[in-house]
Parts: sequence; C-alpha cells; structure tokens
Amino acid sequence: MTGAADRVAARVAALTGNGAGSGAVDVRPVGGGDICDAYRVALPDGRTVFAKTLAGAPGGFFAAEAAGLELLASTGAPAVPAVLAAEDDVLVLEWVEPGPPSAAQAERLGRELAAVHAVRAPAWGGPRPGRPAFLGSVPLPSPSGPPAGEGDWPAFHARHRLLPLLRRAVDGGGIGGRDARDVERLCEELEADPADGTGLSGPPQPPAVVHGDLWSGNVLWAADGRARLIDPSAQGGHPETDLAVLELFGCPHLDRLLAAYEEVRPLPGRRGRLPLHRLQHLLVHAVLFGPGYGARCGAAARAALG
Repeated sequence: MTGAADRVAARVAALTGNGAGSGAVDVRPVGGGDICDAYRVALPDGRTVFAKTLAGAPGGFFAAEAAGLELLASTGAPAVPAVLAAEDDVLVLEWVEPGPPSAAQAERLGRELAAVHAVRAPAWGGPRPGRPAFLGSVPLPSPSGPPAGEGDWPAFHARHRLLPLLRRAVDGGGIGGRDARDVERLCEELEADPADGTGLSGPPQPPAVVHGDLWSGNVLWAADGRARLIDPSAQGGHPETDLAVLELFGCPHLDRLLAAYEEVRPLPGRRGRLPLHRLQHLLVHAVLFGPGYGARCGAAARAALG
C-alpha cells in the first residue's frame, strides 16, 4: 500500500472498532468524484467499507455530508449508505457494491425521490440550521431563524444561494460583467416574486427535504438492484432543483425516472423553470472551473427572466 493508503487503513480500522494498530486487510482507491480521495477498505472483522478523505477539508465538511445522509434516511424513502464514522479528516460509510444502471432502478428511484420531496423540512437550508452546508467543496450559508413558510423560497434562494455564489464567482474571475449583472437582475426579480404563483418561481413551495446536489454521479447504481443516493448537500430546498440538476448533466434512464416521479408528484410548468433551478449549480461550476460556466450562468439567468 502507498503511504496515503496506509494512513487511511489505520484510521478507518480505529474508527470502526478494529483497533488502532490493526490496519486493514486491503485498501484500494476507487472513483469518488472530483474532490475527495476515495477507498474501498476491507477490515479485519470481515466488513468492507467505503472511506473518503480530503486534504485540508473545511471544518464540518464531512459532518455536513453525514448529516445530509441521515436527513435523507429519516424520510424513510430513499436508500442511502449507512454512516459509520464522520471525522474532520475522513468519512466512513457502508460499502455498496456497484452494478449497471437499469430502468427498474431508475423508476424506483423516481418514486422514492418524489416521496423524499413530499417531506417538509423545518427550514430553508441545512441540514443543520445555522451551520454551513457544502455544494461540492463550496460552502453555502445555512441561516438560522424562524420556520420558513410557503412563498419564502424565491427570496431565500436569491439571498442565500445565488448572490453569495455570484460574489465568489465574480471575485474569482469566473463570470463576466454582463452575465453577472443578469444574474443580479434575476435575483432582484426573485426578491419581488409574488406569493400567488404567478411569478418566475411558480407555485408557492414549502421547504422540502432535497438531495441538493443530484447530478448523475451522485446516483450509485447498485448490484442489489436498488440505486442509492450519495454525496448529498441535503437541506430544506425546492424539489425542482434536484430534477433540474439531474437533467443538466444527464442520467441513465432519465426519462423513466422522471416519468415515475411525476406519476407520484406532478409538477405542471416545471420545464419552463429549468433555467432558474439550474443556475445555482452553474454558479458553483463558475466558482470552481471558471468563465466557461460563467457564460452559461448569464444565459440561464436571461432564459429564466424570459
């Protein structure tokens, strides 16, 4: 094993009750996204677990992901990996054997996602009010305050999602002047959005439990035939954002997933609101990857404004 794998082996063994000096039987790097280093770890007690690390991880980074998985699990609807340990330097989850995508898994996931979105969250943001959430490695404010009501989402989204991300993108050179101004103009419109459903954001929506970062890489197609939701930025949010992100980056059997979802939870007019709900993730990409995404942010803002 490499030095990094040795350290992961010892740390994971200690956190899972295998003894601080026991190490692990086998540690193998696996795909874990663009941010963290991920490993499949076979333990002396016979279990296999998933572990991921991030050098210099922000405070609360893995705790927020663990809390998000637990929030999703609390709805009783989706399958998520069980959290075994969450420390500042490592997150340890149960191992789920991957398998090929299938239409049956996609349809079941669509119905389960609709059930998740039917669960009301106590407030916008989260999963722990007053403590940051993360979208990838980018922190998101999670303001504490009184319970949110229907009709509050447009202002919350503008003030605590789009504008903070826009400032970071501008400061980092990820978005140009015209595109930034159009995102600001959209935020002004959202702040003034009427509560009767006739505005840009559509029908009033109470805070719902959402995955928060539901691109296709965060759907784990499993060998046991039941897809898992992984790597969440779970919080009180708007359900249409989850669906918009799935469509933004593509997903196997997406048509079957969306059809199954809308059988349970129809969303009239949703397609017209796609640019609005994609903008948050495009801004994160402008922060992380630069002005190519900044131009897409401006285009999405203009499309949302009509």
